[in-house]
Amino acid sequence: MADWFLSIAMLAVIALLLGAAALWRRGERRKGVLMAVAALVIAGNVAISLIPVPAGPTPAGTVPAPAPAPT
Repeated sequence: MADWFLSIAMLAVIALLLGAAALWRRGERRKGVLMAVAALVIAGNVAISLIPVPAGPTPAGTVPAPAPAPT
């Protein structure tokens, strides 16, 4: 289920960036910048949620345990 939320969040990032570009062209720079910042925050949240942890689950799948170092 988490993959759906991450996909929708990335679609929101794309929509926010397109809206920010449109507002920037119309001269509403403050709103455009705020939308771009919101897109960066959402993209950062998605990136943080995809960082693997040692041998733990992530939204992208389970991370395998690291192999022992050869001696």
